[in-house]
Amino acid sequence: MRINGLGVIDEATLELDPGFTVVTGETGAGKTMVVTGLHLLGGGRAEASRVRTGADRAVVEGRFQAPAGSPAAKVAEEVGGEADEDGSLIAIRTVGSDGRSRAHVGGRSVPVGVLSELAEQLIAVHGQNDQLRLMRPTEQRGVLDRFAGDDVAEPLRAYQSVREEWLKVTTELKERTERSRELAREADLLRHGLSEIDAVDPKPGEDAELHDEARRLADADQLREAAQGAQYAVSGSLEGDPDNPGALGLISEAARRLSASEDPKLREMEPRLVEAATLLADVGAEISGYLDHLEADPGRLEQVLQRQAELKALTRKYAADVDGVIAWANDARARLDGLDTSEEALTALATRRDELAVELAALAEQVTAARVEAAADLGKAVTEELDGLAMPHASVELAVRPRHAEAGDQQALNVGRSILHAGASGVDDVELRLISHPGAPALPVHKGASGGELSRVMLALEVVLSHSDPVPTLVFDEVDAGVGGRAAVEVGRRLARLARSHQVIVVTHLPQVAAFADRHLVVDKSADGTFTRSAVRKLDETQRVVELARMLAGMDSTDTGRAHAEELLAAAKADKSAAPVVRRRKKKA
Repeated sequence: MRINGLGVIDEATLELDPGFTVVTGETGAGKTMVVTGLHLLGGGRAEASRVRTGADRAVVEGRFQAPAGSPAAKVAEEVGGEADEDGSLIAIRTVGSDGRSRAHVGGRSVPVGVLSELAEQLIAVHGQNDQLRLMRPTEQRGVLDRFAGDDVAEPLRAYQSVREEWLKVTTELKERTERSRELAREADLLRHGLSEIDAVDPKPGEDAELHDEARRLADADQLREAAQGAQYAVSGSLEGDPDNPGALGLISEAARRLSASEDPKLREMEPRLVEAATLLADVGAEISGYLDHLEADPGRLEQVLQRQAELKALTRKYAADVDGVIAWANDARARLDGLDTSEEALTALATRRDELAVELAALAEQVTAARVEAAADLGKAVTEELDGLAMPHASVELAVRPRHAEAGDQQALNVGRSILHAGASGVDDVELRLISHPGAPALPVHKGASGGELSRVMLALEVVLSHSDPVPTLVFDEVDAGVGGRAAVEVGRRLARLARSHQVIVVTHLPQVAAFADRHLVVDKSADGTFTRSAVRKLDETQRVVELARMLAGMDSTDTGRAHAEELLAAAKADKSAAPVVRRRKKKA
């Protein structure tokens, strides 16, 4: 990842190889900008305040491994992005000092939302804000469902589909029952309008056709005079008067004279006159046909005018023209279908509602059963992680409880003899509880855990969830806050084991965690009296010892501090050599 002009970072390149990468640095050096950069690459909110002072824009560029055919590669392909020759995919996010943001994927400019879709397949960022979010019951239910995967997702999708129809039918039945009188009056008005329209039976475009016909009938004498005059001018006198040959006769005479000429140039013009004569003959024939069908029919004119009056009566009441009247009638018939307040219609709706309620309750029970089973697995897995995080006597459980409906609840559903609230996510509430030691009560985790214990519980939960998470890269932003001593060592050990199956990036202030990393990046801050700059550099083994000694209460300049740092590194290296590979949770077949 390359960062330019973001916060205090002027320019930095992060080499993020597979395995466990740790990012450290003094407070205020800009470690959080690394995570901010990842958030921006993931389609996060862009803020002008993040742009470095004096810079026009901030740019974050990430190179991801996205093999052909992978979900991430498909996201890029859909927007026309292309991978590099080595198969990597480049994503770029630019934030201007005016707050405007641009995004590119695979060399193509894309909406920022595409970065979000891409990040969902490639990277998951966990921070202290995630810990706070996980305190909410709705988030805890979401965590459980994510852990359960298709075991919950499939029946939940079926539940949501049936619930949508159940709510629609329930709402329609309630509306028809409560507004029966009002709807009956509306139905009467619609039926009256339809009876008027059906009695006239208008046809599409009929008003325009009648208008043209009426004009022809009313102006028949004037039209006849104009047509006869035109025919006389084209074809000449009907009696064949040689003094009035018409245009056709004159052209024929001209053609005859040219054809008889001895001059070739004059004879060349003769065919064109023949063509003109043919065209005039056709026009004359059409005028003759028009005159044959042109009749002054007072009776037909009266019929047309009467029909126009009938149509006009409809257009005054229902629409601007006949086509609009027909459309109104179609809408009215559709509306009438939904206004049936007869006993038979209400009974049919009530029957359908009850059928859907039974089906919905059965699906809700399936979702609950899947959640209960997954909750036991998740609680056991998190408890095992806590044992390795210096909380050997603590245990975690996830309680799946029915959410009872309150009085007047419009989404109340009878499930297993209980009246529950049928929400979009089912009928369950999920609560994460901590049992701090054997015999202690199970308390909601935010009440039963200290700050350090809460961090470890959240980290254990995130580690367990990552086993079932398909994304290859996990980022942890100071999730070890409030942890120290032996617990901090265990946090580092757990993250190192997680790095066997994922690319893990950790921003931390704990030397015990940093010692377990496969590579160590440090964010350095420098100031020249005018500007403060930060850069990121990779540490070799000697430099790691110095940095870890600094993290050990600023002991980088003492032999004791360095000796302690070397001991930490050696112990971490030995532990990683003997650590088992972390396996992802397998879904049920």
